[in-house]
Amino acid sequence: MAIFPQLRLRRLRRAESLRALVQENRVDIGDLVYPMFVVEGRGIKQEITSMPGIFHFSPEQLPPEVEEIARLKIPAVLLFGIPEHKDEVGSAAYHPEGVIPQAIRAIKLAVPELLVVTDVCLCEYTSHGHCGVVANGYVDNDQTLPLLARTALSHVEAGADIVAPSDMMDGRVKAIRENLDEKGYQHIPILSYAAKYASAFYGPFREAAESAPQFGDRRSYQMDPPNVREALREVEQDINEGADIIMVKPALAYLDVIRQVRDTFNYPLAAYNVSGEYAMVKAAAQRGWLDERQVVLEILTAIKRAGADIILTYHAKEVSRWLQAT
Repeated sequence: MAIFPQLRLRRLRRAESLRALVQENRVDIGDLVYPMFVVEGRGIKQEITSMPGIFHFSPEQLPPEVEEIARLKIPAVLLFGIPEHKDEVGSAAYHPEGVIPQAIRAIKLAVPELLVVTDVCLCEYTSHGHCGVVANGYVDNDQTLPLLARTALSHVEAGADIVAPSDMMDGRVKAIRENLDEKGYQHIPILSYAAKYASAFYGPFREAAESAPQFGDRRSYQMDPPNVREALREVEQDINEGADIIMVKPALAYLDVIRQVRDTFNYPLAAYNVSGEYAMVKAAAQRGWLDERQVVLEILTAIKRAGADIILTYHAKEVSRWLQAT
């Protein structure tokens, strides 16, 4: 092997064109999914305080937004719904005329080719804020499964392209897959939040989705942050139950988990660049402490370098503009 002075690793860093030629990992617009928050009602477009640049939209406000997303060449959106009324069993989550079915129809009328991914969970729809049915003060796994399956089916019947269960109940991928197949939707993929951690980085999201638990926390069903081997078991279980794409959430503090999942499973892998990660960058950039463009692209490149194929990020629109301008 050559050594200095014959070996000079700086030779390939001398110019931008050389650096681009040998670049090992790239963030591409086609890798991105843009999360959106849809609220029941009309005439609503309201910025979320803790997430500058991210809004609540009522369904009829979506067409111009998704038309812009399509112009930016972002291939997909992920929808979260906030209903007007909540109850103990999250019945608005699986109502065929609920906020997410309304949103899907509005998007598909405006931009039929845009991929619509829907979050499948009950936390935004339950009065107690937990991701499943509460029985005797505890989130009951098995009582929750049929409700998640009904929720996914209501989204698909409205035109969703992909359903994404995020609840972390055991067996939910199997329940959703069996229900979709039985109803003739064998072609619909499941993007599973396979390794979703009980993270402190979700704070701004809980404001946006109005989904903070009214008692306790979610540590009895979301993963414990110190665990990695457990994440591999969660991913394996979801693959065995029929998941087509697997996800690690959050991304930035869990790059090692993304890497281990990538090395272990030959499946499409998504990572969620979550609300707290977004809000930290925005807050620092607004104070002039960081160069927002450089930091965001560095973060997303790190997520790609760790092994993610797909990145769900609130930065997607900005990143698309930056990449198309270069």
